[in-house]
Amino acid sequence: MVLIDQFKQHLKQFPFIQWEQKQLIAVSGGIDSVVLCDLMFTAGYDFVIAHCNFQLRGDESERDEQFVRSLGKKYNKEILVKTFETEKYASENKVSIQIAARELRYDWFRSIIDDEKLDSRVKYILTAHHANDNVETVLMNFFKGTGIAGLHGILTVQGKVFRPLLFAKKNQLLDYAAQNNLTFVEDSSNVSDKYTRNFFRHKLFPLLKEVYPNVEDNIVKNIERFAEAEELYKQSINLHKKKLLEIKGNEVHIPVLKLQKTKPVSTIIYEIIKDFNFTSNQVSEVIDLLESETGKYVASASHRIIKNRRWLIISPIQTAEAANMVIEEKNKRVLFTSGELTIEKIKQTDKFQISSDKNIATVDLALINFPLLLRKWKQGDYFYPLGMKKKKKLSRFLTDQKLSKTEKENIWVIEMNKKIVWIVGHRIDDRFKIMPSTQQVLQVSFHP
Repeated sequence: MVLIDQFKQHLKQFPFIQWEQKQLIAVSGGIDSVVLCDLMFTAGYDFVIAHCNFQLRGDESERDEQFVRSLGKKYNKEILVKTFETEKYASENKVSIQIAARELRYDWFRSIIDDEKLDSRVKYILTAHHANDNVETVLMNFFKGTGIAGLHGILTVQGKVFRPLLFAKKNQLLDYAAQNNLTFVEDSSNVSDKYTRNFFRHKLFPLLKEVYPNVEDNIVKNIERFAEAEELYKQSINLHKKKLLEIKGNEVHIPVLKLQKTKPVSTIIYEIIKDFNFTSNQVSEVIDLLESETGKYVASASHRIIKNRRWLIISPIQTAEAANMVIEEKNKRVLFTSGELTIEKIKQTDKFQISSDKNIATVDLALINFPLLLRKWKQGDYFYPLGMKKKKKLSRFLTDQKLSKTEKENIWVIEMNKKIVWIVGHRIDDRFKIMPSTQQVLQVSFHP
């Protein structure tokens, strides 16, 4: 079957691509995007051409822009061109040129799709990625290290991005261009091996073909298998998450014992924590948390995973709405739903006096090991009230204080390694009281 017939048949699988709608085709001027334009035109679909001038190759960049403008005249289609200061963007955002170009390109394409003034009929962004691009992507992902998601390669549909040529190999595009006398421009950077993809394309892949002549077809078939395996994988992960995760406000609570019995624990932990900006390298740290003491934690850029007795709690960093918050030694202020804590270290001298204010706790700093955990109280909590040598359940203590149900619901405690240091705004634990031998005091003040 000739390529145009394959193309028409292939597009029937994607009913969201309609004849009467305009699509946005990303056109560089190279053979891949030129062939995509011609196939869409020949198949009778409407489209707008979008071209990015990244100003990276001097006169060659200007030549490419003019060539793409000529395609607009050839097919009688609207042309949109955007010029970018790519090197400046890469420098300011501390990313590579390739990443900068990708971010600039897709941000612009999406703005076109969202622009109601342009044409509400522009529905999808079409790019000319083909089967060989997919094979290279899978190999690159495999060698740099990836989960199963990296082995499905480039997705045919990803949001508003549609890649209709992933079924076709490069030699099919070359044959089509030759048979239809299509002209295109060559990007000189495509022959440089300083880019990873070009190294795979020009160096590694030819060597693989010497050993495995059918390597292209084999990997393309494997991509299909990996995609199906990933679907099964996702289904299994979702079942595990449903059993393990308890959503409480903006926190996620995970029972430690249940997680320890789950297999394979490393993979499941990674699939849970990656959504909170944790990396695969932190999985072992989270596993260590399972056996650690209360208050220990692992942090990402946005969240902490805190060990609290029989639970792991994934909590946003420095969010007042969190029900479990870590107090580190460096912290001077802690905001939470009931108010604010201020923390200071004071040297005990003859002039120092313990405050009688119930909203100020003074304890022996030598007995404190950071980090501390600020959390809501719960049934089963107990402590040794100041002045008493016997432990008392916190629920009984709060009842004795004649607190209403609402007041009880708003009680917080500061805990250290399963020991309550202070019932915030009420009473410290006798085990942490100041003695004549105390040299330094930790003073925590509660401001409701």
